[in-house]
Amino acid sequence: MFIGHFGVGFGTKAVAPRISLGALFLAAQFLDLLWPTLLLLGLETVRIAPHEQGLTPLVFEHYPISHSLLGASAWAVGVALIYWLIRRETRSALVIAMLVLSHWLLDAIVHRPDLPLFPGSATMVGMNLWASLPKTLAVELPLFAIGVWLYARKTRAIDATGKWALWSLVLFMLAIHAGNLFGDPPPSAMAIAWVGQAQWLLVLWAYWVDKHRRALSAA
Repeated sequence: MFIGHFGVGFGTKAVAPRISLGALFLAAQFLDLLWPTLLLLGLETVRIAPHEQGLTPLVFEHYPISHSLLGASAWAVGVALIYWLIRRETRSALVIAMLVLSHWLLDAIVHRPDLPLFPGSATMVGMNLWASLPKTLAVELPLFAIGVWLYARKTRAIDATGKWALWSLVLFMLAIHAGNLFGDPPPSAMAIAWVGQAQWLLVLWAYWVDKHRRALSAA
C-alpha cells in the first residue's frame, strides 16, 4: 500500500478542513516514514526477494516497532499528543490518531501475513492482496482517486501555485506508484532505507500545496 495511504490523507481534508494536508500526509504515512530510520538503525529488517511476495520484492522479516498493531496504536497516540500540544485542537488530534492507525489497517489488506499484533507475537496478520495485481490496483487506485477528488472538491486554489502544485503532486505520486509496481527491485535494504527518507519531501510538498489553497465551508 502506497498511494492508498496518501489517498486517505487527501480525503480526510473533507472532514477535517482545519488540518493541513501536510499533517494529514504525515499521519497517514507515519509508520512508513518511521520504518526507514529503524532500518538504518538496525532495529528492523527487510530482505529483497523479487519472486516470493507477488507484487512487492520485499520480505518484511522483522518490524514490530513500526508495524505491529500495538506499535501502530502507540505511535497513533504519540503523534496525536504532539499535534494536540502544538495546536490544542482535540478533534483534530483524534483525526491524526485515527489516520496513523489507518496505515496498519490498510497494510493488513495488501500485505501477506507478516504484520504482528505486538512485538514477539506469533500471530501475523495480512490478507495478501499483493498476490494479485488487478486486485491491488482495484483497491489502491480508487482509494487514491476518491481522496484526491474529495480534496479538490473541498478546497480551492488561491493562486496558480495552489492549482499546479496539487496536480503535479498527484502525477508525481502516480509515477512513483507505477515505478514501485513495475520497476526493478531495489539493490539493497540500505538503499530502501535511504530512498525511503525521501517520502518526507511528499509531506513538505503537501504543506506547500495546502498553503496555496483554502478549505471551503461545509455549506
